[in-house]
Amino acid sequence: MRKVIVSVSNDLHTDNRVDKTCRTLIENSYDLVLIGRLRRNSPPLNPRPYAFLRMKLWFSTGFLFYANLNVSLFFRLLFSKFDLLWANDLDTLPANFLVAKIRNKPLIFDSHEHFTEVPELKYNRFAKWFWKKTEAFILPRLSYVITVCEPIREYFISEYNIDALVVRNCPKSGFALREKLKEDLGMPDMPILIWQGGGCNIERGMEELVECMQWVDAFLYIIGGGDVYDRLKILAEDFGVGSKVCFTGRLPFNEMMQYTSNSTIGLSLDKDTNKNYAISLPNKLFEYIHAEIPFLITPLSEIKPIVEAFNCGGFIADHNPRYLAGMINSLLADEKRRELYSQNSKKAKDILSWEVEEKKIIDLLTIINKCYQY
Repeated sequence: MRKVIVSVSNDLHTDNRVDKTCRTLIENSYDLVLIGRLRRNSPPLNPRPYAFLRMKLWFSTGFLFYANLNVSLFFRLLFSKFDLLWANDLDTLPANFLVAKIRNKPLIFDSHEHFTEVPELKYNRFAKWFWKKTEAFILPRLSYVITVCEPIREYFISEYNIDALVVRNCPKSGFALREKLKEDLGMPDMPILIWQGGGCNIERGMEELVECMQWVDAFLYIIGGGDVYDRLKILAEDFGVGSKVCFTGRLPFNEMMQYTSNSTIGLSLDKDTNKNYAISLPNKLFEYIHAEIPFLITPLSEIKPIVEAFNCGGFIADHNPRYLAGMINSLLADEKRRELYSQNSKKAKDILSWEVEEKKIIDLLTIINKCYQY
């Protein structure tokens, strides 16, 4: 059986795209190990149908963390048996690239975001310079590249003359079934707003969302964690809305989706103030669609065509807190529009599914198998 080692820089707890990719690989006769890192507050992982391990590192942030990650990953990969390496995002690519060259094995680079334009690098000139140089050195030397949206593919072509396979991060069909009711989850008997997913980070409209709750008669769930998470808790108290905002922290994907499927409106408020967010295609868009809940979302370049094609959500044009409150209140008051969005999502989710997207991965694996004849 062919063996693949998949690596990522997070603690594996909430990375649903990587989990879906791993499941696709094992369903196509690969023996697989997923490698991530173990943080001090990393919760235990649910059972999975593939092997995984989380490396203990000496550093948790900054340049020393990335150096520690890649050195540890390099030696672990170098002395492991494998037929294929799969590197998720630029921060795991150096170690994977070196080992693939030394061992003369194929490498797939899966770019989940425009890494050199993430807001965390916006004010760190050295880090941005370093990752840009790393990208410029390695990308032209790769044969197999995957990414999540067309703008990143176009960036790789224009910058490095490297084409990438676009595999959107759509959910698997049937994953968002409502297995629990609001009372099972302890949710209040009132309209529910939800912001869920990965990082509660800067430039995602989170601060304005908390502030706008002063003028919204609903209960807000914020599910996730990130660099503004603690700040949001302080803001909720400062604005006097602590009693109607619940911060759950990170939750396992299936548990998170129980809250989502019981919500009245989903929210996604990323700003276009950095190139990474401006071209992003957030997971929560597809997750709201599969949960069949209406949503309000920023009309970013990759989001707008999907929402308009299926008419399954509304757009927010401003991040002013009073404006946000008005948009939320308008949709809460319009039951017919919410029902229309929900019905249209039922049609959209059959098309926007992982079962459609994973076929591209399977085709790529077939090409690699023929080239390396293993």
